[in-house]
Amino acid sequence: MLELKNPHSVLAVLKRRPHDVSEISISGGAGAAWDEVAELARTKRVPVVSAESRSRRPTNRDQKFERVGAASAVIKEPPETPLADLFAGANESGATGLWLALDCLQDPHNVGAIFRTAAFFGVRGILLTEDRSAPLTGTVCDVAAGGVETVPFAMVTNLKRAFDQAKSAGLWVLGSSEHAKVPLESFSCDRCWLLVLGNEERGARQGTLENCDDVCCIKPTGAVTSLNVSVAAGICISRLARRV
Repeated sequence: MLELKNPHSVLAVLKRRPHDVSEISISGGAGAAWDEVAELARTKRVPVVSAESRSRRPTNRDQKFERVGAASAVIKEPPETPLADLFAGANESGATGLWLALDCLQDPHNVGAIFRTAAFFGVRGILLTEDRSAPLTGTVCDVAAGGVETVPFAMVTNLKRAFDQAKSAGLWVLGSSEHAKVPLESFSCDRCWLLVLGNEERGARQGTLENCDDVCCIKPTGAVTSLNVSVAAGICISRLARRV
């Protein structure tokens, strides 16, 4: 079970799988978004209970504190999607679209941010590695603000086998690396891409990159030569998800 504290994440679960919400706890003053959660929960017959305020914040320079609203929801873990279903439709004539593969990302905030961006741009699915990766915790779901509920995903033990299945389904696998020679702008969005994003510190593994059809980079134009992976993901997704 997961505990969610972002009302937008809770709303997404209530809209798609309300039967997986065990309970919602809301205290007075939690905010308008939680009022919306409570209203929808009642229409879905999900229990809503009162919660004691659990947090405090400073109100002035004397460090006096006031009570603030506390709210959360307990839900079942989001369900995975079989690979065959994840890549469905990619081999249709003229098909375009973008899928992601996260190679051993370990920061739950990065994973959540990528899910949120993926949901914003209509990414069709995400592959995650089971080993050496951040699990899909409540933190991931909260940062994703509903993205985990709207973007299908699958956990895999072997990316190479998953890449083979993706290629058979009609996708082209595009790795990303700061050491690559070909800039992102060289690739068009006129096909189905599976974009590979690597670990926060080491990037994508060498074996992973060797199984890609091509590898791209984001060329820096300033003094800083590297980006946080979730920021790099946003730039790549924005480019490859366009339909022009």
